[in-house]
Amino acid sequence: MNTPQSQEAFRLDGKRIWIAGHRGMVGSAVVRLLESTASPAAVITATHSELDLARQREVEDFVAATRPDLVILAAATVGGIHANDRHPVEFLYDNLMIQSNVIRAAAEQGVSKLVLLGSSCIYPKFAPQPIPESALLTGALEETNQWYAVAKISGLKLCEAYRRQYGKDFISLMPTNLYGPGDNYSPEQSHVIPALLRKAHEAKQAGASCLSVWGSGQARREFLHVDDLARAILFLAERYSGLEHINVGSGEELSIAELAEVISQVVGFDGELVFDTSKPDGTPRKLLDTSHLFSMGWRPSIELRRGLEETYALARDVF
Repeated sequence: MNTPQSQEAFRLDGKRIWIAGHRGMVGSAVVRLLESTASPAAVITATHSELDLARQREVEDFVAATRPDLVILAAATVGGIHANDRHPVEFLYDNLMIQSNVIRAAAEQGVSKLVLLGSSCIYPKFAPQPIPESALLTGALEETNQWYAVAKISGLKLCEAYRRQYGKDFISLMPTNLYGPGDNYSPEQSHVIPALLRKAHEAKQAGASCLSVWGSGQARREFLHVDDLARAILFLAERYSGLEHINVGSGEELSIAELAEVISQVVGFDGELVFDTSKPDGTPRKLLDTSHLFSMGWRPSIELRRGLEETYALARDVF
């Protein structure tokens, strides 16, 4: 059994890097960052029409043909509470297949390094706060996103298994709640920030006197701009090689009520916020313990309000 915990730094310069899910929010941020700050030999991408990640043979053939040195696995079926509740099969099956196929193909074809992007929803509903990496599998999951969580835990554990059994340098990162360019503003599938940005914008445009906010507003959340996550991904791809997954977050939290107030200010909506307590809050509080990452010298660079202002400026045209 080979379980490497550290090794020489993995340099991105001159490497062939496959971004699986390059059109998604995270993948596109990584592509932007690579193109502006690094000097890879090639940034490898493929659209869904060119490559179906849920089909094992297609993925195996693609990896064999393109020979990446690094795979960043950002592809996933994602969405908020409503989408998880309405489409449990897609959230579980699609993500299991995508992860399993890409990870196996990378291992079989001798890819030097793989970075799996997970989610903070892998942790128990009532995990200690801030949530340390060691909280994984210590309690029951939040019911509203359990399908996605189970799939992501499976991907993390598959990376861990390949490292334990075959010595593969496959690492897993668990980001907190994300926002920024490329987000999904669908009323049925969006997360809290894009949902509130859209609702506040539409309420302002309609001259509405109030804005309905899902839940009590008391739940507390941490948010990270996707461009900061992209920076963390490349930072850790070069500097980290270990069995344990790593949390990636901002280290700061606020209530949904406070978030709704900030978004109202950013959008320019001055009506009343009305909280719909018939809708679930989800996990009461979710703040990641990012001490491991921060101890390596990484910090986020985009403050929440500035990030929301920039995101809204880009999003107004798609509402």
